[in-house]
Amino acid sequence: MTHSLLCETVTGDTMAELTAARGRAAAADMVELRLDGVRDLDVAQALHGRRAPVVVTCRPAWEGGRFDGSEEERRAVLARALTLGAEYVDLEWRAGFDDLVRANGSRVVVSSHDFAGVPDDLSSRARAMRSTGAAVIKVAVTAARLSDTLPLLEIAKGGDAVVIGMGEAGVPTRLLASRFGSRWTYGGDAVAPGQIPTTRMVEQFRFRAVGASTALYGVVGGNVMQSVSPAMHNAAFAAAGLDAVYVPLRAADFADFLVFADALGISGASVTIPFKLAALTASVSSDDLACRAGAANTIRRVHSGWEATNTDIAGFLEPLDAVWGADAPEAGADLKVRPYASVRFSVLGAGGASRAVIVALTSRGARITVHARRQDQAQEVAASTGVEAGPWPPAARSWDVLVNCTPLGGASAPDASPLPGGPFDGRLVYDLTYRPGESLLVREARRAGLRTLDGLPMLVAQAERQFAWWTGRRPARGVMQAAALAETSHRGD
Repeated sequence: MTHSLLCETVTGDTMAELTAARGRAAAADMVELRLDGVRDLDVAQALHGRRAPVVVTCRPAWEGGRFDGSEEERRAVLARALTLGAEYVDLEWRAGFDDLVRANGSRVVVSSHDFAGVPDDLSSRARAMRSTGAAVIKVAVTAARLSDTLPLLEIAKGGDAVVIGMGEAGVPTRLLASRFGSRWTYGGDAVAPGQIPTTRMVEQFRFRAVGASTALYGVVGGNVMQSVSPAMHNAAFAAAGLDAVYVPLRAADFADFLVFADALGISGASVTIPFKLAALTASVSSDDLACRAGAANTIRRVHSGWEATNTDIAGFLEPLDAVWGADAPEAGADLKVRPYASVRFSVLGAGGASRAVIVALTSRGARITVHARRQDQAQEVAASTGVEAGPWPPAARSWDVLVNCTPLGGASAPDASPLPGGPFDGRLVYDLTYRPGESLLVREARRAGLRTLDGLPMLVAQAERQFAWWTGRRPARGVMQAAALAETSHRGD
């Protein structure tokens, strides 16, 4: 298997912006010059002084681009790029520029983009595109599901295709282009749906190291594009010298992930909202931690299917123990010590995370009340875990430690709080959300004089246990924490 090349897409409103962006594209093997939308377009200037091979594209509005002139004008732009020696020129399959393809086939990319989904005639469309005599065909579809990208594997077997799944579910086709058999793939500043900056593809996702033997891991969930987990795990893989990569896997449902994982040979995954229960149910075996929590946040492939565990439990306790002065347990150590027997905990939320927190606190003898906006959900979790259900919001002076297991305050609801304005009459607020800066809940609790914890230390602690469970090795000390801090700080810039 040959490694896919990385082509950076650059654009601009003016020639000065376009050529400046071209000059900055140092991390890529190739550069796609998007000439559509450039007001003072000069094809010769766009090509002059280039330091890497280019793909010249002038995408019309009818195929998702910004060129709104006539087709005759657009054809003249593309023909001039060929005359001036552009390494490749992208011609839309539907454009009808057959004479340009015939005369310059070795330097032509014939492309097809479907922004609505995956066309039923994808295979026959690819055959027709190949029959034009173009050196490369480019097939881009819009993926609503991870499994929508799987037909691209067959199309790429010819070795002459660039295949792309657009949108969040299609991101693995870009990051794992070599595994999809794509001739090259595109990175950039979101010029197309799902594009990722080329520097991030190279530095964080180890794009050029992904090969036939690379072990594949990822984070599967419904909202994973803002996850810090890829930064942590890829940094740990690199520090350990392991041939492995970790990517976001935005699945429509857990069955969608399973189909995709089997086709790509994924070795393991972190599981997040809303699939933790489904991951436990779909696994052929699970350890005591996952069974007690009723949710799995980590799975790995075994010969008969998937095996599940829950690293959220120990990951939750480690930062809490550090704040309260207890010794943080090592991975796999006995959790049945009871330093919290006199401490009242209010747990907000009734999902998989809250169940893991309740299991963790129960093992330490805590007095626990679970709260949810829907009382029936709180009662269901309370009944299944042997704790009390309380009102929403928690009553004043009813808790010593408040644990937020809801998404309020996280990336999906950054300005929200499960307890706006308090009252903050306990001792500690532990908010499992994480993002650049303080959540509203943490900020208000700190200002009220309480000790606070956000979710980043837990995220790191549980990720370290995931890494060890997958690989049999502990990650290098501090590497995941440093990667998580760098990633969140970068997003806060």
